[in-house]
Amino acid sequence: MTTPREDVLREIREADRFLLVTHENPDGDALGSLVAMHLVLVALGKDSVMLMAPDEFPLPYEYRFFRLDGLVSVPPADLAERTVVFLDCGNIDRNPFIEVKRDEAHILNIDHHHDNTRFGTVDLVDDEASCTAEIVWDLMRGLGVEPTPEIADALYVGLVTDTGKFMYENTGTRAHVMAAELIEAGVDVHAIYRRLYEGMPYGKLELLARALTHVQRFDDGRLTTTQLTREDFAAAGAEESWSEGIIDHLRSVEGTKVAALSRELAGDANAAPRRKVSLRATDGEVDVSVIARAGGGGGHRQAAGFTTTLSPDELVDFLREQVAAQLSASATS
Repeated sequence: MTTPREDVLREIREADRFLLVTHENPDGDALGSLVAMHLVLVALGKDSVMLMAPDEFPLPYEYRFFRLDGLVSVPPADLAERTVVFLDCGNIDRNPFIEVKRDEAHILNIDHHHDNTRFGTVDLVDDEASCTAEIVWDLMRGLGVEPTPEIADALYVGLVTDTGKFMYENTGTRAHVMAAELIEAGVDVHAIYRRLYEGMPYGKLELLARALTHVQRFDDGRLTTTQLTREDFAAAGAEESWSEGIIDHLRSVEGTKVAALSRELAGDANAAPRRKVSLRATDGEVDVSVIARAGGGGGHRQAAGFTTTLSPDELVDFLREQVAAQLSASATS
């Protein structure tokens, strides 16, 4: 018997051509894992291509420093002959390309989400890893590839963003060992920090101000919410991605068990508004991935999300019911 890690290492050694994909609206871990895995495969002499939809661009400003050599926006003609590698994608439907989901596709599913649906030909899912980048780092070591400064930067971005700058509970011993090795490989910690968390566009600050004016608290403060409308984005001159990080302000409020940010998505004016909901938990009492799955999404125990057509009031009712149900179950167990 072999382990999934051993199976993935064998698959990578034996195959020659790869197509790498991740989830829609990729975050730092998704992008860092994608770029790092691509560069590792290139270092092995493999034919590697990264695939992302055109509407993912421009990337959020903090990730635009990534060099994306080897990126395509349509599936290559030889797709059927390539091993497809899904990175940081808990559910196959979170990737927009129908072509990579065909039944006969040979898929390596590399992820750290505990609710991953195990859709791959080989599933390397380690929910004890701090981030998918940590799994890619481990595979890189198993393949005997030395990290270049560019690989190290990509992996470090995945690590630092998915651990909340090493503050979230998923930050384990291996995360710090990984960070130390990447710094030795050339990561400039301060430079990465400035790229990710400083140089903020003024519109992002204005969007934060607007979000803070909409904050509401429910059930003795256990649920803290805010919302952003299309009008808020327009008034602030803000891009969609500039709402990133706002929820952390809500999460830090005393007494909060769950923080929720909903933002209205651009769409058909004649259709019901769609809202993307981001959830954060402050401790182990509430698993927000359960709430997200109930809303049609998914994620981690402490960070998850979903998209909904519920009105703001209906959404609050849904969240209050979900949080209360988990807290009640915890109190009686």
